[in-house]
Amino acid sequence: MDNKELLDLYSDYLISAFGQTTGTGLSELLGGTVSHDRIQRFLSQNEFTASDLWHIVKPHIRAIQRDDGVMIVDDSIAEKPYTDENDIICWHYDHAQDRQVKGINFLSAVYHVQDITLPVGFRLVAKTEYYVDKKDGKTKRRSPVSKNEHYQALLRQAKQNHIPFQFVLNDVWYASADNMRFVKQDLETDFIMPLKSNRKVALSAADKQQGRYLRVDNLTLEAGVVREVYLEGIDFPLALVKQVFANEDGSSGIQYLVCSQTTLTGDAIIDLYRKRWTVEPFHKSLKQNASLEKSPTRTVRTQTNHLFASFCGYIKLELLKISTKLNHFAFKSQLYLRALQAAFAALRHSYPVRLAA
Repeated sequence: MDNKELLDLYSDYLISAFGQTTGTGLSELLGGTVSHDRIQRFLSQNEFTASDLWHIVKPHIRAIQRDDGVMIVDDSIAEKPYTDENDIICWHYDHAQDRQVKGINFLSAVYHVQDITLPVGFRLVAKTEYYVDKKDGKTKRRSPVSKNEHYQALLRQAKQNHIPFQFVLNDVWYASADNMRFVKQDLETDFIMPLKSNRKVALSAADKQQGRYLRVDNLTLEAGVVREVYLEGIDFPLALVKQVFANEDGSSGIQYLVCSQTTLTGDAIIDLYRKRWTVEPFHKSLKQNASLEKSPTRTVRTQTNHLFASFCGYIKLELLKISTKLNHFAFKSQLYLRALQAAFAALRHSYPVRLAA
């Protein structure tokens, strides 16, 4: 059995598992036809890379790609609170939780077209350097490669792989002037990005030349109406639109979006940016349906290969969504029900112990 077959088996195992995923667990599931040692060697030998992921997903991208597709770049943390620290399992700031968490921080480039979302690249944040924090005097880790460098590398690779996309979408943490210039000028494509409320803009090219900038939250903007603005460090105009939305608790929120294509309406910009949220169920499904956080692997290589196999599991689930018309969570629930039915039937027929009347 070669590595391709083992990857297929292991990624199926990650989809079907409901607890911790181990080499022993898969070996037992296969009735010992593949040994625990063989699975361990598979995970610890050659390290799977983003190039391997592209080789796997490429035919499926080619089958669905369209010029109006979007490329979404985002990062997430696979939490590993009880695993020993190393270069990739370390402490990272989680913006969603507003605290430091221990785990694997990874960036993904995700291609979305129509109702399909597939990963086309990934990068791990490896904190291989040590430094002394001047604030508390403690020795800490850091990565020699910034997240913005990872962001640009992912998009550059997507372009080199000839994936057609109309817009790059990302959250506010990647909305730097450098990234905007990179997408518009280097990649020669467009973007929609949110701005922090304290970001300053000029209302005309003349104001920009004179250095007259205003905070976006101090502008008088009508929701959904486009205003042409200029940012510091950006030579081209941007379309700015204020989006007002309702939060789950009933309160309202405001988001400021900028788009490098100034001919779009405010509604079109807002509708396009909504596609960015498909990255959230992508991350959720990796963790809950493809066992991303459920491996006790201990080395950087085995942890990287497990993450890679989880990506493959997600791809399988997305392809199954097309054929079965079931989303990932519904499909996983169906597997769980079948497992319960099989266990119940085995108990009833193999161990027919009944309570006395």
